[in-house]
Amino acid sequence: MAFTHLSAKLTQLAEQGLYRSRRVIDSPQGIRLHLDGSSVINFCSNDYLGLANHPAVVAAFKTAADAYGVGSGAAHLVCGHSTAHHALEEELAAFTGRERALLFSTGYMANIGVITTLVGRGDTVLEDRLNHASLLDGGLASNAAFKRYAHADTTHLALLLAAAAGNKLVVTDGVFSMDGDAAPLPELARTAKAHQAWLMVDDAHGLGVLGAHGGGLLEQFGLGQDDVQVLMGTLGKGFGTFGAFVAGSELLIETLIQTARTYIYTTALPPAVAEATRASLRLVQADTWRRDKLAALIRQFRSGAAQLGLQLMPSDSPIQPLIIGDSQQAVAYSQALLAAGFLVSAIRPPTVAQGTARLRVTLSAGHDETMVAGLLDALGAIRVAQG
Repeated sequence: MAFTHLSAKLTQLAEQGLYRSRRVIDSPQGIRLHLDGSSVINFCSNDYLGLANHPAVVAAFKTAADAYGVGSGAAHLVCGHSTAHHALEEELAAFTGRERALLFSTGYMANIGVITTLVGRGDTVLEDRLNHASLLDGGLASNAAFKRYAHADTTHLALLLAAAAGNKLVVTDGVFSMDGDAAPLPELARTAKAHQAWLMVDDAHGLGVLGAHGGGLLEQFGLGQDDVQVLMGTLGKGFGTFGAFVAGSELLIETLIQTARTYIYTTALPPAVAEATRASLRLVQADTWRRDKLAALIRQFRSGAAQLGLQLMPSDSPIQPLIIGDSQQAVAYSQALLAAGFLVSAIRPPTVAQGTARLRVTLSAGHDETMVAGLLDALGAIRVAQG
C-alpha cells in the first residue's frame, strides 16, 4: 500500500525522541505567550530585540496595508516591486555599508539563490561543517564540488582552497544558530582573499544584535564589502518582521536580479512587510539600549548557569545552548520547563549532532532580570529532580 513506509518512519522518530510537534500560539509574538490556555514566558524566540510586536512596527504595517493592500501580486520582475520594497533595499544597503541590497522572500531562498548563481559545475564551494541547512542545501544544489571544512578552522579551509578548482566560494554562518558562537571572520576573509575566493556570510543571528549600530558581526569586526563580498541577512530575527536580503556590489546584485532562480520565480513579499521593516530598521539603529540590555541579560544568565553547574556552550550571543546529550532527556527538560511556565525548545538530531541534544535558550531585550532569574531557578530545580 502506498506510503506504508512513512508510518514506520514516523514511529521510529517517536521511539528515538526525535518526533516534532507544533505549538499553537494564540497571542502576539512576544516575551509572554498564550499557549494551551496558559501564559508562558518565551525563551525560544529569535525576536532578539523585542520588535516583532513593537507599536511603531505594527503601526507601519497597518498604514502600509491600507496604502498597498496585502499581497504584492507578482514577482519583483513582473509587477510586484513597490516603492516600499525599493526604499527598504536602499536603506539596507546604506545600513550595511554596501553598494546595493536585494530583498528575498526568505533566508532559505536567498541562500539557495546566491550560491547556485555564483558557482556551478567545475567550481568549488567550501562550507563550515556547522553551517545552517539552507547554506548546505545551496552548496549541494549548485553542482559545484562541495567541500566542508572543520568548524571555524581556517587552517583546514586553506588546505581545501589550495586544492580547489574553478571559481571558489567560501560560505559561513556569522553567528551559528545552534551553538551561538561566532565565525572567525577576519581570518576567514584573509584566507579567502589569499586563495582568490569569494566569502559569503549569513549573518542572520548577528544583524541588529551585534555592532555599535546593530550592523552585525561584520560591523563588530570592522569588515567591509572588499573583505566579505556577499552578506545575507534575515529580517525575521533581530528586525522582528519577515523576509531576507543580500547586500554587496552593484555587479553582484544585478547578477542576482538577472539569474537567481529563487528571486526571479517567486512572488515578492508584501509591501506592508517592507514598510514595517523600515520602521524596525530605524529602531535597530536608534535604540542602542536594546543591545546593552540584551548583553547584560546574557551575562546574568551565563553567570547564574555557571553557579548551578549547567553545561552551557561558549557563546556571547543571545543563543545560549544547554547541552543535555540524550534526545529524550532533552524533551523531558523542555516539558518540565513548560510546566514551570517557561517555553524552551529541545533541539535534537539531525539539527545537531548525535549525542548533543540541547535546550536552545534564547534571550531578548524584552526579558528582564526577574524572568532570567526565574528560568535559572527552574533549571536548577529540574536538574535536581532529573538527577
